Amino acid sequence: MKFYESGNQSKPVIFLFPGTCCLYSSFDHVLEGLHVYFYTVTVSYDGFDPNENTQFHSMEEECEKIEKEIMDHYGGRIKAAYGCSLGGSFVSLLIQRKRIHMDHGIIGSSDMDEAGKVMATIQASIVTPIMYKMVHTGTLPKLMEKKIAQMDDSKKKLVNGFLDMFGLGSPWISKCSIYNQFYSDLVTKVQHNMDVPNTKIHVFYATKMGKKYEKRYYTYFKNPDIHRFNMQHEELFCCHANKWIEEVRNVVIGDVGL
Repeated sequence: MKFYESGNQSKPVIFLFPGTCCLYSSFDHVLEGLHVYFYTVTVSYDGFDPNENTQFHSMEEECEKIEKEIMDHYGGRIKAAYGCSLGGSFVSLLIQRKRIHMDHGIIGSSDMDEAGKVMATIQASIVTPIMYKMVHTGTLPKLMEKKIAQMDDSKKKLVNGFLDMFGLGSPWISKCSIYNQFYSDLVTKVQHNMDVPNTKIHVFYATKMGKKYEKRYYTYFKNPDIHRFNMQHEELFCCHANKWIEEVRNVVIGDVGL
């Protein structure tokens, strides 16, 4: 695992967590804007970094490494963390474990899916070969390419923005890391009614995902600060960088009138 730091160290620290099979570089398009307000630390998971030879084993093992980094270099306390999709599970788990402290945890339209071991094994076994081929070849399944070709420009922009987050064309990512990441996310439970003193949980809820996800957020978090956007999963982050930066700034340090 690697941690990519950038910006002015005198500013508040925000950790950035990528999504499933996504690289740390998926945050490149927002870093310059974030640096106006924050010192950024982008997390690069084991098995998904081009600069090391590692494997992703479990959410718990990754959490332990993240906690150690925050304790060793930031005194066990950071201003905020943003979790993109799968990254939202990491933000939730870090808050739940209470080994480090963050003032603001931001869940980025994460689905927060959970499953038992049998169902998780089935789902991971189906998804892994598809993702592995995409990651290694950098190409999409023919059926997916056909569907994208039939979309209008706005939908193509969303799909292409979402695909840009993935590590497409990354032969160092192993099938084992993909499987373990997907499986571990499903079987690692987030506690219900989470409420940690002096930590505020914000949710960037993409309403086009469906009402069941809003209900899920209220199940996991006692008093979530839910921000609703009439968008698809992570569309705000992928396609509206300036708006996303503005929303992150507002929930963490308030509207400074810019």
